[in-house]
Amino acid sequence: MSAGKHPRFGVSPPDGGWGWVVVGCCFMVTVCTRAVTRCISIFFVEFQGHFRTDYAATAWIHSLVDCTTMLCAPVGSLVGNRWSSRVAVMVGGVLSSCGLLLSSLSSSLEMLYFSLGVLTGVGFALCYTPSIALVGCYFRRRKALAYGVAMSGSGIGTFVLAPVVQLLIERYSWRGALLVLSAFVANLCVCGALLRPITLQEGEEPRDVSSQDTELALKLSKESTNSCLSSATLLPLPLRPGNPVPGLNRRRCFSSCFLSGEEYRFLLLPDFLGLAASFLFLASGCSLPFVYLVPFALSAGVGQQHAAFLMSILGVVDILGNITFGWLTDRRGLKPHRLACYVVAVAMEGLCCLFVPLLRSFALLVPFAVLYGYFDGAYVALIPVVTSDVVGTPYLSSALGVVYFLHAIPYLLSPPVGGWLVDVTGSYTATFFLSGAALLASALVLATVAGIRRCHLIAVAMDARLEPLPPQPDQSGCFVKEAVGRGVAS
Repeated sequence: MSAGKHPRFGVSPPDGGWGWVVVGCCFMVTVCTRAVTRCISIFFVEFQGHFRTDYAATAWIHSLVDCTTMLCAPVGSLVGNRWSSRVAVMVGGVLSSCGLLLSSLSSSLEMLYFSLGVLTGVGFALCYTPSIALVGCYFRRRKALAYGVAMSGSGIGTFVLAPVVQLLIERYSWRGALLVLSAFVANLCVCGALLRPITLQEGEEPRDVSSQDTELALKLSKESTNSCLSSATLLPLPLRPGNPVPGLNRRRCFSSCFLSGEEYRFLLLPDFLGLAASFLFLASGCSLPFVYLVPFALSAGVGQQHAAFLMSILGVVDILGNITFGWLTDRRGLKPHRLACYVVAVAMEGLCCLFVPLLRSFALLVPFAVLYGYFDGAYVALIPVVTSDVVGTPYLSSALGVVYFLHAIPYLLSPPVGGWLVDVTGSYTATFFLSGAALLASALVLATVAGIRRCHLIAVAMDARLEPLPPQPDQSGCFVKEAVGRGVAS
């Protein structure tokens, strides 16, 4: 495996050093991608007035950005795996900046669908997944904290950009605001240049082996039919495609395994399938509040600046959720319960959405923005961590590509469906109820899967304790039968 292209996984991540520069770059990537995407809803009123369209037609712009970003996430993983995260992010920065530049020159809503929705979304996709996956290569013990800091860029970016974008629209019109955003997003190329591929010395041993890695290795070893993967990856534990194998050329081994479908073998794991089903419901509900919070506040009589400030509040509290949840779930007491913390965060978000129709003033919408923002930051920071716990670090880049790919269709359909509900019912109640129900369903699915998994592990442990050992000879040469249990021989 070439050091300039791919990280080596046969050693422990450094948990620091240049890794913090990578965290900073990933932070800026989330600012330039997710925060900019969230702020697109601020342009909705301007688009409706200029192109004389309704909510549903305008919402397709936001849907296309989100959908394309997630739909092309596996492409970002592919480019990052084949070449490097540096190449993927720099190319993505060029594409997304050009997309925003063309959007400022758009003469029709259909052109905005392509330039702002598709072209910018493809650029964001090339940047997002590779940068997030590289953080996981640099950290193990402080992985949740590192991801918390990196993913907080979405919240900080929303806090800063929301009022700035509103000010730019008022001063330079929506065309000038998009032009400024184009120059801002070009900074992705700088971030990509700083994403140094991790290269560690041979022979260093991992400091700890997680139970998830061990369980995954046992599952995959039973299914493995590829001798290169089974010898190079599964032995010794934990799973690391870069472990040296006597008699095998490292580059040839990597090519035979990871240029085929072996890097997606985690798709056969029942735990990942349950996680995927949960993500489908999550994606159906999580984007609606960001799209319709400002229009809902305006319909309730809240002023333009106060409505935009709600997005800022949501964004700054999102930062607290990113960092504090990341720090807490790295503690020894909560580290084994990361999945439960994730489920709680998603469920609380769903409950918050159910109460939005009752909040008809700025003073009442502020607590919603605080609570929703905090739990949104919490679960966003834990998505890569929970995914890594389920599939293992070697498969993280490919798994994140699949995870974000699963967000694509819900991201595409949910905002227009929400806009259609607003047009049909004349209110935002049904839209926020849809969001809350989808988020609660996501939490319920994952909680059910986690419960089934726990019961299965308990049953396996009980079977292992009761399974008799082979007859063992005693000192006199006679065979006696022992049982694994509480230290009592049968």
